Amino acid sequence: MKGNVKKSIVTRIRLAFLGVCLFSCAIVWKVSQIQFKEGARWKALEQERRIVYQPVFATRGNIFASDGRSIMATSLPFYRVAWDPSVVEKATFDAKADSLALLLSKFFGDRSPQEYLRKLKNAKNPKAHVRYIRLNSRQINFQEKKELAQWPIFREGKNKGGVIFEKVDKRFRPFGGLAQRTIGFVNEDKNGAGLEFTFNRHLAGKDGEALFERLPGGNKPIYDGTEVKPQPGYDIKTTLDINLQDVAENALYKALVDNDAQYGTVILMEVKTGEIKAVANLGRAADGVYREDYNYAIADQGRTEPGSTFKLASLMAVLEENPDLTLEDSVNTGKTGAMRIGGAVKTDTHANGWITIKQVFEKSSNIGVAVLVDRQFSKNPDKYTDYLKRFGLDKPLGFQMAGEARPYVKDPHDRSWSRTSLTTMCIGYELKLAPLQTLAFYNAVANGGVKVQPMIVKEVKQADNVVERFEPVVLNPKICSDETLEKVQAMMEGVVNEGTARGIRTNDYGIAGKTGTAWKFKNGAYTRMYSTSFCGYFPADQPKYSCIVVVDSPKRRGWSGAEVAAPVFREVADKAMARDAASLRPLLARAPSTTKARVPFVQVGMQDELTMVFGQLGVTHEGATNADDWVRTQADSNAGKLSLKPMAVRPGRVPNVTGMTLRDALFLLENRGLHVRTLGSGRVKAQSIAAGSPAQRGALVVLQMEPIGGRPMVPVPAMPPPTQGMTTLAEGRRVRAEAATLNDEPTVVPKPVAPAARPKVSAPGKAAAVAKPKSKPRA
Repeated sequence: MKGNVKKSIVTRIRLAFLGVCLFSCAIVWKVSQIQFKEGARWKALEQERRIVYQPVFATRGNIFASDGRSIMATSLPFYRVAWDPSVVEKATFDAKADSLALLLSKFFGDRSPQEYLRKLKNAKNPKAHVRYIRLNSRQINFQEKKELAQWPIFREGKNKGGVIFEKVDKRFRPFGGLAQRTIGFVNEDKNGAGLEFTFNRHLAGKDGEALFERLPGGNKPIYDGTEVKPQPGYDIKTTLDINLQDVAENALYKALVDNDAQYGTVILMEVKTGEIKAVANLGRAADGVYREDYNYAIADQGRTEPGSTFKLASLMAVLEENPDLTLEDSVNTGKTGAMRIGGAVKTDTHANGWITIKQVFEKSSNIGVAVLVDRQFSKNPDKYTDYLKRFGLDKPLGFQMAGEARPYVKDPHDRSWSRTSLTTMCIGYELKLAPLQTLAFYNAVANGGVKVQPMIVKEVKQADNVVERFEPVVLNPKICSDETLEKVQAMMEGVVNEGTARGIRTNDYGIAGKTGTAWKFKNGAYTRMYSTSFCGYFPADQPKYSCIVVVDSPKRRGWSGAEVAAPVFREVADKAMARDAASLRPLLARAPSTTKARVPFVQVGMQDELTMVFGQLGVTHEGATNADDWVRTQADSNAGKLSLKPMAVRPGRVPNVTGMTLRDALFLLENRGLHVRTLGSGRVKAQSIAAGSPAQRGALVVLQMEPIGGRPMVPVPAMPPPTQGMTTLAEGRRVRAEAATLNDEPTVVPKPVAPAARPKVSAPGKAAAVAKPKSKPRA
């Protein structure tokens, strides 16, 4: 019995052992089959999963100013630094790894040389099988890339040194915060604002694709010739003028600081074409600094009750409805400064009694406007709102840039219409407009009754080829009759010559416009905060520009449009007019013949531009031929003339831009594919890459700027130069020194104030007391 049990146990053990052997043989056979027979297929499958196509992002197009040369937004190349240790020879690595680690530590500053050496050795270890490692998360610029490419090991190149520079484009604005909100942005989700967002389909280009290998340290690009190259985006050419943009932003900034205001906007537009030359938007952030946070010019954030600037539309409707009215017809506004009209009491800041229709507008009489509108439209208010619709005030302008607010103009058939709506709307309440919509209406008055659509982009370009060109669009060929137009133009000139804005009157050119002051509506009631504005055009006899200024919630110095917004308009107008040499001829005629003035020192520039300016100023010059595009000037103070010397500009070489304006320097350098960074403002004092060096596309040139002035001048008959008072850059967004005005009158009225330091605006202390009216403001 015992023998049978033992035999059974042995048999079972042998069978189990045989099973294990058979199973092991099966595993060995299967492994051998996979490795030798099916190895190629499995390797190919694994390789296929490791190698993937990834997008290669296109370089975004540039955004140019109106001159077609000044770049407002561009894409600069930056690079991530990676390394493939598998291609580096062991002898090379052993000899130079210490030096490379030391340089990496000094350059990036985030690790010690020993830590970088350990990282390099771990990656180079054959057992690690590392073929890709990112050495640092920081992105470097083109100049830094050139420096790193000359380091030990890296200088062997991609195939022997293993260095990999992965290009990443970053958006860069050469003029800093200038027109920042207008330029805008686009994020990764394709949301954004401004021109970058609106014209994204033009600017973005078409992405390509290339093969990348998935490795533990990241995805390594594979250059096998199968990649699809990305197509760069188109460029867009805007209507914005860099110098006028800078003028508008600085003038607005000073007004915000001086008046401790919440936000403001300035829009400067060309009358005939509707081209916007400047649009500034500044709002106070939580830290007290004014920044371009919202587009108050066109968007919902700036859509407010316009107040007295709307009286132009109301009186235009009255004059259209009753063409027999003359500006000398009288209106009784009462002896107390208050009168019940249309079911509500309307008030003026002081009693005016009997005044003419022209004086109603000049004095911005709430009572006078309400009396005229009530008399004309009380029995049929639909006629009044029909006129507003005819003027195009109830619809968006169809502006090129996304985000335009929709006007709110009440209709007699609305449920919210009341007995008092007519006489309230006519003075600029119970309706809302964006500043650009108000400006477009005023611009139509300046343009002989032709209402044009404001535009901010002129062309879409691919290199020198125009892909799409935008022409001026007429929204309404005639908003009113010629008789009415002549009357309202006279009223607008009267506001500046004799009315609420007489503080900005100048003898050098005429200004026509209207002040506006509106109570702020908040939490269901009107507050003691104000929205101040001035809208108009200049020169009044031959309008070239229209402009609107809005300053919201001023807390000191003043509370009305005449005190707060109008001086900003005057400063912008002065400096815009100063650019037109023809506009300065009256000054020359008035100047005493014995006085001397100084021509701004010009070192380098384009000959045709310089000769035109010198001709306007009566400066004698000689020396250059018509074939010389670029010239340097040499002043001869004894002879009272300038000599023009030809300046050689060699193709493929870095030009000598010292002494140039930034505009000319940018034109020459960027046309050679160089990237430019500026330090300071004014003219070029020095350049980081020597003149005559080979111009390597993408290289960064740093320009040291110096203020214009302090140089020898050539005495000529007195006449301010066309650029007097102009600034070229909003460098660091600081306030410039007060520029000279075109006459002896102060620019800021009623009291000129010194500009405040710009970097930060802290919460004000005890604000200066300002007498505020008990009635709704008139202007």
